Amino acid sequence: MSLEVKDTFFSKKKALNVRGNIWTLDSPVVMGILNLTPDSFYDGGKYDSLGATLKKATELYALGAKIIDLGASSSRPGASPVSEEEEWGRLSKVLIELKKEFPQGYISVDTCRSEIARRSLDLGADIINDISGGQRDAEIIRVAAQQQAPYIAMHMRGDPASMQELTSYDNLFNEVLDYFIRLDKKANEEGLTDLMLDPGFGFAKTTDQNYELLNQLELFKVLERVVVVGLSRKSMIYKTLGTQAEQALNGTTALHMSGLMNGADILRVHDVKEAIESITLFNKLSR
Repeated sequence: MSLEVKDTFFSKKKALNVRGNIWTLDSPVVMGILNLTPDSFYDGGKYDSLGATLKKATELYALGAKIIDLGASSSRPGASPVSEEEEWGRLSKVLIELKKEFPQGYISVDTCRSEIARRSLDLGADIINDISGGQRDAEIIRVAAQQQAPYIAMHMRGDPASMQELTSYDNLFNEVLDYFIRLDKKANEEGLTDLMLDPGFGFAKTTDQNYELLNQLELFKVLERVVVVGLSRKSMIYKTLGTQAEQALNGTTALHMSGLMNGADILRVHDVKEAIESITLFNKLSR
């Protein structure tokens, strides 16, 4: 009888340089979603005051989120972008207060605009999360590189208003991988040390394509980059189950475990407690 050595995703520890501080990811972690928008698909309008936002941030960190992801412009299917002034108006006061209240907590800013990214980093944000992967504003990658901020690049075609009409691929995985290879090259040219990859579940992909990509997630290991997975309460879950986003927590948890077993480093979620439980059980299985 021969013993098979398990090739787990965390057989080699990964580390991020977050504004000059080295953060070693020796286990998957949770990024808690905090939308400052009135029209996000699940929690739009819930955090429209500074008090409500700070209360939610306190809850997310207390439950175990390592990162809070602030979004001030909705990316739900069909959404139209807000002006730069409106995005910054929603974001700036919250960011100042969060850094004051939680100086040790990591904050990610979900934006496609280089000027919003620059201002956010100047106020103490740690990570830039760009659903366009620099397609809307190529300067944003340079901004992240200059300030030693990790940069999450998501795969998407078009924009939220048009993306669901752009779901035709000759080979889905190969095209997404090629997209990330080109971004990896761009990151290296700009001096960006920490590029993180988000396959973009629900963005310019059909329900079946989302599951195909999730099933192949471990193949992104070839790029040796941190992989961020955003599955939380998305339509690929509730449409498959014939429910709504409000009833999609159980399905989200099921797919989180699949994502973890296929190599996810970071889970971007609405429900931190349940995601932490998934990671705890995953770590137990992976020993």
